[in-house]
Amino acid sequence: MWVISQGWGAAIEWVSLHVVGPCLAVFGLGNAFGNPAEVAEAVIITLLQLVMISLVFRPLESLFPAERWENRRLTTIDRNYTLLMLLGLFPLFSYLVLTPVAHLLGGESATLAAVNDGPTWGLTHWVPWFEHHPYVAFAVYYVVYDLAYYWMHRAQHAIPWWWALHSMHHSQRQMSCWSNDRTAYLDGVLQSFVLASVALVMGVEPAQFAWLVLLSELVQNFSHANVRLRIGQRLGKVLVGPAFHRLHHMVRDPDRPTFHNCNFGQVLSIWDRVFGTARYGEPVHPTGVSDPIVDADNGKGLISLQWYVLKRFWAAFRSPAGWRPGDVHFGGPGFAPIADDADTVPAGLPASPPVNSSARPPLTPSSTRPANSAVAGADSDAATR
Repeated sequence: MWVISQGWGAAIEWVSLHVVGPCLAVFGLGNAFGNPAEVAEAVIITLLQLVMISLVFRPLESLFPAERWENRRLTTIDRNYTLLMLLGLFPLFSYLVLTPVAHLLGGESATLAAVNDGPTWGLTHWVPWFEHHPYVAFAVYYVVYDLAYYWMHRAQHAIPWWWALHSMHHSQRQMSCWSNDRTAYLDGVLQSFVLASVALVMGVEPAQFAWLVLLSELVQNFSHANVRLRIGQRLGKVLVGPAFHRLHHMVRDPDRPTFHNCNFGQVLSIWDRVFGTARYGEPVHPTGVSDPIVDADNGKGLISLQWYVLKRFWAAFRSPAGWRPGDVHFGGPGFAPIADDADTVPAGLPASPPVNSSARPPLTPSSTRPANSAVAGADSDAATR
């Protein structure tokens, strides 16, 4: 670990001195973006994530696909969203919003904490033992962070106005390693505030938070990948794998209308096991949604999709039905939410097609399953329980 830490520090120092510093100087920004070393670390983390997606996860999709597609045209928008989020919008949002919020709440750097004889709140303040065991502290941070994400994710599905936003992430028929960042911008802002607030309460340092996010993002990029790789029964009891998360993205089954409400975990699958939402042992299901209003996301571009999602969010947000927890579809006037019948497919909604069916309109003329795919494997991350 010491070698890794030393190498990481050297990489940050080099990028800070030879890349970030000169670039900030050219544009006359100086220290406007904070410590150049922190900016350098963010740059390295972003590049690491892009390298992993492009050179590891994407090739695995070609070698071991869960579903075979005649083309990947629906994945293009997800790739563009990923590049836009990682290279532009998220760094800008962090600088303009999250950093001032951290300062407002009294966030301290390691230097200030040392001057003040230790942090004034957070894990190391409550239990000083963790100050001398940073890796254990990081593990605790991550467990709490991941638990917070689990319950936030449950809320995204349960609260109709939040589902109006989050449903954009689920509307993708061709779920791939790029799909993790397929997110409504307003949904991303809400998620960032929730998770950053948890980190601030826990006393997580900016560098530690960056690592929390990187770890989470990489696992999610992999769990969204169109691969049939198995992570094993034992590991599947603890971690989220592609087959486990793919069930979370399956199209609503009219014969089992609440069956898709499962596997909400981000990185740790233990929360689904603890709270009774884990699902294992199912064959590969088509991904996407059964609500035609939400499924229409697939025909839109970067900007028009965001606007379309905001319209159904606003319709839900200003409607009493938008605040009543439960599954909904957006078939009311002006995209107003309507509660789903627990026993039947709501009026106007197509039934969830079986695999290798043409029940949904195909992306191009084809007799294969919607999104021009055929199953290449089944869920084998863990045995049926």
